[in-house]
Amino acid sequence: MFGKRTKNYEIVRIFLNMPALKKTETVLITGGSSGIGFALAKEFASRGYKLILVSNQKEQLHIAAEKLQNKYSTETHTLFLNLALPEAAAELFNWCQTNQLQVDVLVNNAGVFFFGEVVKNDIKKIETILSLHVNTPAMLCRLFGEEMKQRRSGNIIIISSLAAYMPYPGIAFYAATKRFLKSFACSLRTEMIDYNVNVTCVCPGAVSTDLYDLSAAGHKKALKMGIMMRPEKLARKIVRAMNRHTSILIPGFINRVFLPFLFIIPHGLITLVRRYSKLLPPDQS
Repeated sequence: MFGKRTKNYEIVRIFLNMPALKKTETVLITGGSSGIGFALAKEFASRGYKLILVSNQKEQLHIAAEKLQNKYSTETHTLFLNLALPEAAAELFNWCQTNQLQVDVLVNNAGVFFFGEVVKNDIKKIETILSLHVNTPAMLCRLFGEEMKQRRSGNIIIISSLAAYMPYPGIAFYAATKRFLKSFACSLRTEMIDYNVNVTCVCPGAVSTDLYDLSAAGHKKALKMGIMMRPEKLARKIVRAMNRHTSILIPGFINRVFLPFLFIIPHGLITLVRRYSKLLPPDQS
């Protein structure tokens, strides 16, 4: 009887050009308690997705989940986890398995940023950025990607950065690890496309989040000038890009116009800027 009703619905749906019935999908967002991750959580929740938010910000994670449940009445799961730990990806995957949570959309978003010379950066910070931007996202794609391949469906979103095109002094670790994510995403996309699994890489410029040590006035000015983008606007663009199966998203008109010039700037000029600017002056000691 149920099968007959379903068939009848399909006939009516096609005749009236109605959308197909679709099960509620679940999105897992790393770094989902703040910044781009929280903006993505709100965007997915507004579209009816169930949420799995993972973060090392325990209090913010609880607050974020409460806000999302109150506003969107969406099923929200949270996991307090330091994603920079070597075993983090396996622990997260096993937790989802134990709780019988199928991940339909994997968003690798968690990250950090710091500025300074390579030889002066704190070793713990270096280990953290390498884990968050390289080891953990690669292993999450390996583990959850295998399930998606078997189901012949799924989406993977990898948040890289415009810095992936910018091997500049002061951001050596950030730019290099974001370039890894971009390269990895492109390769993974080619491998997964025949299994009906989409991989979208996002390379945003500056986004108005707490990632940067910038005052409220500075954020406001950067937004007005178009140098920065609001995370909510970026989140909408990311979800649209995923639904369109876009390979690489570089959001923002200024970023797309500016990008070709990054390839023709002589590195000697960058050296001069580094040498004579106050951003990263050479150590004279």
